Amino acid sequence: MRACGRPGPRPALLLLLLAPLGPCAPGTPATVAPAGDAAELAFSTERPLHVVSPAFLSFTIDANLATDPRFFTFLGSSKLRTLARGLSPAYLRFGGNKADFLIFDPEKEPAFEERSYWLSQVNQDICKSGSIPSDVEKKLRLEWPFQEQVVLREQYRKKFKNSTYSKPNGFQRKAGIFIDGRQLGEDFIELHKLLGKYAYKNAKLYGPDIGQPRRKTVEMLESFLKTGGEVIDSVTWHHYYVNGRNATKEDFLNPDILDTFISSVQKTFQIVEETRPHKKVWLGETSSAFGGGAPLLSNTFAAGFMWLDKLGLSARMGIEVVMRQVLFGAGNYHLVDENFEPLPDYWLSLLFKKLVGNNVLMASVKGPDRSKLRVYLHCTNVNHPRYKGGDLTLYALNLHNVTKHLQLPHHFFNKQVDKYLIKPSGPDGLLSKSVQLNDQILKMVDEQTLPPLTEKPLHPGSSLGLPPFSYGFFVIRNAKVAACI
Repeated sequence: MRACGRPGPRPALLLLLLAPLGPCAPGTPATVAPAGDAAELAFSTERPLHVVSPAFLSFTIDANLATDPRFFTFLGSSKLRTLARGLSPAYLRFGGNKADFLIFDPEKEPAFEERSYWLSQVNQDICKSGSIPSDVEKKLRLEWPFQEQVVLREQYRKKFKNSTYSKPNGFQRKAGIFIDGRQLGEDFIELHKLLGKYAYKNAKLYGPDIGQPRRKTVEMLESFLKTGGEVIDSVTWHHYYVNGRNATKEDFLNPDILDTFISSVQKTFQIVEETRPHKKVWLGETSSAFGGGAPLLSNTFAAGFMWLDKLGLSARMGIEVVMRQVLFGAGNYHLVDENFEPLPDYWLSLLFKKLVGNNVLMASVKGPDRSKLRVYLHCTNVNHPRYKGGDLTLYALNLHNVTKHLQLPHHFFNKQVDKYLIKPSGPDGLLSKSVQLNDQILKMVDEQTLPPLTEKPLHPGSSLGLPPFSYGFFVIRNAKVAACI
């Protein structure tokens, strides 16, 4: 495969470097009365805790999309490309259970839909290629709901069939084959040697993509790192909070469940530091619920609490890259649905990309509210046209069923703050698939254009209000923090 833009890690990951959004339109000041019971915030801004990758928030496409290779053609949708472009820069990982059962055959004849798409790209630069022919896209979209059920049934039953596609650690459980960490490490060493002999000598290797650090996975990770850890560039592991088949709305709003992620991160770092000190750690695949996500939950506003909190904790604890399962494809945890419509976690990811920088700082809530009032602090993304070096971005979640207010530390009290508050839109409340930013519904302008992400300036000295069960970003302008300059 060829990746557009600068050379990136291949073949395991493709680096997407895509055009940024245009400037955000200015808003008008909003008056927010200071709240006497506002929770005080404490900031530590002397130096960054960590510096994450510019592609910190990255994405996956599940290999089940290749169960019938015709559906790879979906990736040529102009609407999907517009949505992906807004999330740049990012890595794009192609993987998942089905990857263990895919056979690449360059001699295989492509399906009609694949052939039609590639013929439409003749004499075009692949990096600037157009969209799927409309008749092909219409046919595939009609067939996709049935195909999605096929791949989900296979995934739930954990029994996979081989699939062959043309040129366009669960082995034992899935196929009756067991590979231990030592064997996998030796395989990585051999792969590294093979890559060095060919045009891929500068390719990077990431692995071993273990599950959460429980007894067997801990043993596998330890033995893998001892054997083959030297040849990988980052350690990758996967995390999900709950089982998608029995998860509840309460699970998605439960701070105790959110906190379970902390111990998993700590255990993974402990293993890495004991075996391969200073090796970088990535979340190679993650979302809210395993098994394809939780129906009517993982694709709604409620999923944003798990997603935003995981991003905050990951950055604070030193994970360099977090890969969200999935950008598009089968399941319920996708960012873009089968009609190429962006879901709530897409808009949340877009705002994160535009507002949050790479330097991670420390913020905390004073007093007893810290469990259900969760706050994270970064330098602001200096690529945003409205902001500059030295600005701060605070992002916060309110898991209370009442409005809460945050009060900035005293030395930031008179700074102007831009608010980006995200709430559900429509009668479904927390289970809505539509969101509003500062009371404006977010939706694409057209297939080539994302909407402006319009801020709401607050008067200096105002407390930062968070309605019940909401989350948002607050950019502190002219903060002049040296760690961010």
